[in-house]
Amino acid sequence: MNLHLTHFLNLPGVAIESCNSSEDSIFFQLTILAKKIQCPHCRNFTEELHQTRPIIVRDLPANGKDVYLKLPRRQFYCKVCQRYITERLKFIDLRRKYTQRFEERIYFQVKKSNFEEVSNQQHLGVEQVKNIFNHMTQKQKKQERLELSKQTFWQRNFGHS
Repeated sequence: MNLHLTHFLNLPGVAIESCNSSEDSIFFQLTILAKKIQCPHCRNFTEELHQTRPIIVRDLPANGKDVYLKLPRRQFYCKVCQRYITERLKFIDLRRKYTQRFEERIYFQVKKSNFEEVSNQQHLGVEQVKNIFNHMTQKQKKQERLELSKQTFWQRNFGHS
């Protein structure tokens, strides 16, 4: 484990096992530090690992190179409620191939530019950029609705804010 590189990467709950670099990209092999997870269905903790599949996730570029994170996608089994649970990582939305911070950067780049230009800059297909932009737009709208409902709740129950 490389603590200096792990600190540099600044992602919660993971550590860097190894790093490989080529002319245009850097690959970090990550390990997940948690040994168990909480079941979202029954709230009990389980450490019974059912299966692990490696995934590759795109992250922010570093030193002018594309950065990829190879990490285990772990699935646990909960004996209490007898369900399989896929582990969620704080820095990747479920079923996404990019870190949240990478998707945020793409979103803001598109807002300042256009799909084609961002596609060329980030070495992504135009459809990939559109997919990221649409995902982030939906995420922003959901966040705005949540904030509005919190405001409305406080105003109704506790007067003016």
